[in-house]
Amino acid sequence: MGSVRDRVRHAFAVDPPGPATPTPEQQPAVDWVCEQVAKRQLTTPGLIALEMSRPLNFLLSQGMHFFSPGVWALLRQRNYEHYKHFAVFMEHRGAMEYLERRIEHFEAQFETKAK
Repeated sequence: MGSVRDRVRHAFAVDPPGPATPTPEQQPAVDWVCEQVAKRQLTTPGLIALEMSRPLNFLLSQGMHFFSPGVWALLRQRNYEHYKHFAVFMEHRGAMEYLERRIEHFEAQFETKAK
């Protein structure tokens, strides 16, 4: 165990500023969500929703964890694993910023293909 000072310092640690980086297990789930938003041409409403919910991203991720038993009953195993990975990714402070960048990335890809 460390000193009391070390324990208190780690108790209030927060993620570094900037976008969060998903793990290799989280990346397919995050990319799927962002790609679906861009494919359906919902980039602008999606970005607005992300900006509005930025202060609540941890609370939203905890809601996803709360509803996971119900989601488990509805989804196939592979999709449920993606759901769990996405919920864990959303716990990070920079998750919303990363999602915004990936949505814009996929939108640019779809626009390039359309030309």
